[in-house]
Amino acid sequence: MEGITYKIENRSDRAVVHHYHRKPEFRLMQKGAKSSDIAQLKNADKRNLVQVGSDFNSRFTIGMEIEKNQLSRGAVREYELLCGFERDGSCGYEAVTNILPLLPASVWRNKVYDMMHKAQRIIEDTYSPSDKRCGGHISLGVEGIDGAELMKLVRKNSGILYAMYRHRLQNPYCRFNIRMQENREDWVGLPVGNPNKYHVCLNKGNVIEFRLPARFQSVKQMMRRYEMMYELVDFSVNNPNGSFKTFLNKVEPILMAMYDRDQAKVTEIMTLAVSFQKHINTGRVTEDIQGWLAPRGY
Repeated sequence: MEGITYKIENRSDRAVVHHYHRKPEFRLMQKGAKSSDIAQLKNADKRNLVQVGSDFNSRFTIGMEIEKNQLSRGAVREYELLCGFERDGSCGYEAVTNILPLLPASVWRNKVYDMMHKAQRIIEDTYSPSDKRCGGHISLGVEGIDGAELMKLVRKNSGILYAMYRHRLQNPYCRFNIRMQENREDWVGLPVGNPNKYHVCLNKGNVIEFRLPARFQSVKQMMRRYEMMYELVDFSVNNPNGSFKTFLNKVEPILMAMYDRDQAKVTEIMTLAVSFQKHINTGRVTEDIQGWLAPRGY
């Protein structure tokens, strides 16, 4: 049986830049995999799949926003990876992925990576430059779990993202509700701006959106973030009582790939992650993270 294939739809509206929030609808790419796409997965990984007839759907999904100051000349066209393009108020332009399956290492995941490579002229800063005003928002979903519950689950392990993207914790577009608390009355400080939108992680009903990640600058970087998000969701959902230390050990190889095998840097990130996780859990602010937290609005 042939595996799942991803092709463009030859739709002109996916090949132009739209006004803000006017991009075309998402394609649902987490559905319709074949047995050959998942053949080498272990049973523990197959638990994140749902069989529908002879096909398979991914329980976990991911969507990413690629913010750019400029888009490479001639690169604005339809891509399998992207639902479309739109203007962005803070950066300039934004390319938004379709709803993608969030998967472990597999033939199916390789097909997702292939779509990323095909869109390199949009993703890579070499072609389409970005600056620090740009972000890399990531949305996560799990079939059968709403946004509030998913946030409660991933909250237990999100300290790693805070350590990786700590320089954005004072950004007014993603600094609110730093402890990822469900109830507004639990927030600290008096938020300014739009406290209902500009959260570190935003509950959007059926998915959550991490607004904290920095801009996407390369395909390799996007792949590593995809892997990190898979481990975050998989561990949080399927091992809800697991320790944060166990989770950090699980993602250390991904961090090593992210930081060019610089063990000292990875150790620093993991140490900061523990402190940030304590802050998320208890509100405690240790000396090593104090300077990274916004003075108010969290």
